[in-house]
Amino acid sequence: MNADLSRPRPAGQEEGSPLLPFAERELPAGRHQFHKERLMAQIHEDLRAADAGTTVPPARASRSAGSRNPFLRRSILAPAAAFALAGALAVGFLSHLDRGAADGTGSTLATGPAMTTRIGAADPKGAPQLLDRISLASASTGAGPAVRADQFVYIASKSANTYVKTDGDTSTLVSEQLHMRHQWNSPDGAKGWLIEPGSTGPKGVTLDRTYEKGEVMKPYLNAPTYNYLTGLPTDPDVLLRRIYQETRGMGSGPDQEAFTTIGDLLRSSYPPAELTAALYKAAAKIPGVVTVDEAVDAAGRSGIAVARLDEHSGRREEWIFDRQTLTFLGERNVQVEGESGEQGLIKPGTVVYTSAVMTRSVVDRMKEIPAG
Repeated sequence: MNADLSRPRPAGQEEGSPLLPFAERELPAGRHQFHKERLMAQIHEDLRAADAGTTVPPARASRSAGSRNPFLRRSILAPAAAFALAGALAVGFLSHLDRGAADGTGSTLATGPAMTTRIGAADPKGAPQLLDRISLASASTGAGPAVRADQFVYIASKSANTYVKTDGDTSTLVSEQLHMRHQWNSPDGAKGWLIEPGSTGPKGVTLDRTYEKGEVMKPYLNAPTYNYLTGLPTDPDVLLRRIYQETRGMGSGPDQEAFTTIGDLLRSSYPPAELTAALYKAAAKIPGVVTVDEAVDAAGRSGIAVARLDEHSGRREEWIFDRQTLTFLGERNVQVEGESGEQGLIKPGTVVYTSAVMTRSVVDRMKEIPAG
């Protein structure tokens, strides 16, 4: 029986609870090969995008529905470098798993039946009005205190992916169990840390953006820092033009990529209040944006959604908001048209990716969990 996200139930860590210890365990038989195959499949997908003529600077990133990386997007590997990196990446990734990443029977990320949901009805006329209300609400509530140079932005979210699992000649559609993701970043991006079961070891991994010579990686829309966000224009028209310009040639089309970029900023960063309001107003100007009458985030919270259908994949990206306060709750990708994935296993009603923002705050130290 499929897991149904339209029927909320407790899963994973509750909001406000402290970090739980990660269990040390060996991977069960066959899981090493499984993770290696997923990594290689990601690399091959990147190579296909590059071979298709997608021109993307090495530091830029492209996005496939459901995939997330610590800097919001996964990087496109240049063909000349991809094969050189593939072996090292696979060895490093598998060695990291051997050190105790939570994955296997009884772990946080043990795979189960594919997540499914009722496909909410879309209204193509209601998006501008709803986004205008959301923009006003976000401007009135603010986005929290400014971040000092010695502080860190902390974001805790609950999420899960759905993917095709292949075992020999048999492929099945499975979903991760909902799990918590804890991320810290300094305002300039030089220092950062991530703890996520199944993706990092028990102690987490660094998200530092500092090169060996001390230079900090230059931020951009798909890998922003707090300081970078404070410098973005807050005029919705100017902001949207910049988004289109900086994401040109990326994703499955300019409108979808612009919508996805805004969604990533809303979900995985800490934008100032003025910028948040401008992002919503900019989103209202993107063709194809609709409202959805009901959507449920990864924490089981039901709300109304602003969404856009990716016509290439048949998947709808939904931003979920509380019906009363219009607070951003989370995001999910739902297959609503056609079939995708290996052997067409991803069918309409499948939740390909789901997330919920549980805590977004400013802390004084790396790895600090806010009280309450």
